[in-house]
Amino acid sequence: MIQALQLPDPAMDSTRRHILDLSRRGLLRGATAMAAMAALAPPIRQAIAQPVFRAYPFAMGVASGDPMPDGMVLWTRLCPEPLAGGGMPRAAVEVGWEIAADPGMRQIVQKGTALARPELGHSVHVEVAGLEPGRPYHFRFRAGREVSPIGHTRTAPAAGAMPTALRFVSAGCQHWEHGYFTAWRHVAEEAQIDFVAHYGDYIYEYRARANAPGGSPAVRQHNSDEIHTIDDYRNRYALYRSDPDLQAAHAAHPFLMSFDDHEVDNNWAGIHSEEDGSARFPVAVPPEIFALRKAIAFQAWYEAMPVRRAQLPRGPEITAWRGLRWGRLAEIAVLDTRSYRDDQPCGDINGVPCAEVDRPEQQMLGAAQEAWLQERLARSDATWKVLSQQVPVMRRDIGSERLAISMDKWDAYPKARDRLTRHIHEARVRNVAILTGDVHQAWAGTVHLNADDPTSPAVASEFVATSITSNGDGSEVLGSTERMFGRNPHIAFFNNRRGYALHEATEKRLTATFRGVDYVTRAGAPRVDKGVFVAEAGDPRVKKG
Repeated sequence: MIQALQLPDPAMDSTRRHILDLSRRGLLRGATAMAAMAALAPPIRQAIAQPVFRAYPFAMGVASGDPMPDGMVLWTRLCPEPLAGGGMPRAAVEVGWEIAADPGMRQIVQKGTALARPELGHSVHVEVAGLEPGRPYHFRFRAGREVSPIGHTRTAPAAGAMPTALRFVSAGCQHWEHGYFTAWRHVAEEAQIDFVAHYGDYIYEYRARANAPGGSPAVRQHNSDEIHTIDDYRNRYALYRSDPDLQAAHAAHPFLMSFDDHEVDNNWAGIHSEEDGSARFPVAVPPEIFALRKAIAFQAWYEAMPVRRAQLPRGPEITAWRGLRWGRLAEIAVLDTRSYRDDQPCGDINGVPCAEVDRPEQQMLGAAQEAWLQERLARSDATWKVLSQQVPVMRRDIGSERLAISMDKWDAYPKARDRLTRHIHEARVRNVAILTGDVHQAWAGTVHLNADDPTSPAVASEFVATSITSNGDGSEVLGSTERMFGRNPHIAFFNNRRGYALHEATEKRLTATFRGVDYVTRAGAPRVDKGVFVAEAGDPRVKKG
């Protein structure tokens, strides 16, 4: 049955309140993008209110994200044929949502309807407001006669509250072909988790490959060649979301989503594709062509993530950086270290630094995001200032005889890093903890004012979560570890297994428990704690816990 629908009054729309601390100009850009999208899209005068599906439409599960004191984002996507473009008609579909105070969904506290639009792959992003702060909730969706799984989420504490503790997970880098997402099952089973900070590499854009790292057969294969079209990207997200362990983690906890490189293209940087005309990639992709791929990739990312309307992409541009507070205990900044950075210097991924590494004007965050972060750090009265971002900030000398660095990390952007560490030091910002991923290994260490001088003042602690599956089973890596510690005295921990980092912040300390699985090439690996490290309030130096 087709039924005419009235769109909600914008003045009553809860999306007017969101988690971002954006400038007025940023908000106007977002509003302009929404107006442009509405102008370009065909008018929806009718929506399907009682659809009948050929298959279960909630195959990608449910998720929530970006909690604030009175609400959060609730997400799902209608896709009865998830690996074949979704299998939905080119029409908007009415989706009901409910949020309850109990897991049995008997005490409904809010409910409403939303439109799953074809322009956005029939994804649904409901920005709920008006809830009680600092408490759990449960939610579900309905479409026609179909009912989604029930998800668990929570609100942030009230702005002036001081929670006893904040417990959260940092995780990412989940390559489908490299293994099973067992670590996500362990995340789903963690108790009292306030949120999961996903640093990126949610999907990998590569073509299907027969072999995984080390030449062993791929554990499971991608569903296409390298992805370039919107259907390619949507199908790849659907493949990853078909994993029951990943679905379980999303249903269990709210997520703070960001992205790294593989959501678009390996090692992209700003306007630059990895395919740069070098010997490795002789056919260059010019920036204006790469912008088309970014626009497609960002749209697919938005469609698949529990993020707010403020993260709706504007073609190849997206404002993914944003902030939230956890009462007076923590200020969290979710950063984007891909969109505004300069191209990687020196032409290699790893190697000896060249002169280009020392360019004074280099950018990692871009001027606007950098200024926003500095202002946020300087004015925050929260006990902990948490930076959730993608690539290692601390110096990592990975050479054997002479200095060698990774050109894709902050090491290759030392002037940008100096601006960050100098601001933390000069503004006397205390208790900065940096969450990182990308390198498929677990690390813990201290960030110093001068990265070349480990005797200079310590300004922040850094905890690098290993990958969920990327790079396969890994090992305990004993042979080269001693040399690495000798060349990097500020690094306290290193491990080469898969897993995630579990954090707990209190007024006195921030703890990182590195939880691993010893194999991902088979399902069902038990959880093994690989190390516990802490930063005490007032002292950013990382110590063994």
